[in-house]
Amino acid sequence: MRSQIPGPSFPSPSPVGSARPGPAHRRPVVGIIGNSSLLNESYPVHAGGTMNSEAVALVSRCLPLIIPTDPTFVTVEELLDLCDGFLLTGGRPNVHPSEYGEDETPAHGSFERARDAITLPLVRACVERGQPFLGICRGFQEVNVAMGGTLHPEIRDLPGRMNHRMPPDGTIEEKFALRHPVRFTPGGVFHRLMGAEEVMTNTLHGQGIARAGQRIVIDGTAPDGTPEAIYVEGAKGFTLSVQWHPEWNAASDPVSRPLFAAFGAAVRDWAECRAPTRLSA
Repeated sequence: MRSQIPGPSFPSPSPVGSARPGPAHRRPVVGIIGNSSLLNESYPVHAGGTMNSEAVALVSRCLPLIIPTDPTFVTVEELLDLCDGFLLTGGRPNVHPSEYGEDETPAHGSFERARDAITLPLVRACVERGQPFLGICRGFQEVNVAMGGTLHPEIRDLPGRMNHRMPPDGTIEEKFALRHPVRFTPGGVFHRLMGAEEVMTNTLHGQGIARAGQRIVIDGTAPDGTPEAIYVEGAKGFTLSVQWHPEWNAASDPVSRPLFAAFGAAVRDWAECRAPTRLSA
């Protein structure tokens, strides 16, 4: 029976670096939500950060597959059938405010409506089916919006809030450096997974949760009260999502590694349960 997250226990993750499964036992597929960008400032591409693929392949021990997140090319139904789990990645464009009933303003930044058209229904379908996903940064915000929540366009403008944005200057190591603690609900899902009530994380985001969506449980917050860790209450599968970027240094970071390992275990659990259906299709 498929493990339930959240619940009293997590799927048992396999050791990082274990031998790859043979042809008869293929790695489960994790669809990595891609972002549209321009290569050399002129050539349109769908792309995903290398560190996302590294985290999925080396820590989750799954096969990373970058998805062209545009309904012109793919459908949610096709993705659900093709992939065993999904990594909802970060990205510079934001969820369009019309998706949560608000008007667009300059503070909302840039958008990628094609991604909205795929990820929001994808999240809802995964919650319904019990298919696992891990949300990161924009992906964290997509999960909240998909479940009926709203977002602050710029949390640094709110009274008492810190600036959570990525530092504008410095090396990539400096931009992804640990910058603030996140405190989890004592005895909650993230506390049990991490083995600690408080951890240090990086922070590279401008928007944040304003109102939590239906069934969204805020299980971790920054010192200024900004929601940083959530899950979908009563979901049949893995729905953990975080506002920070755990894909950075995922294999060795004590916070990132258990998160990606637990996600990989949930994806393998799903793949094993659906294997007879896939083979007979």
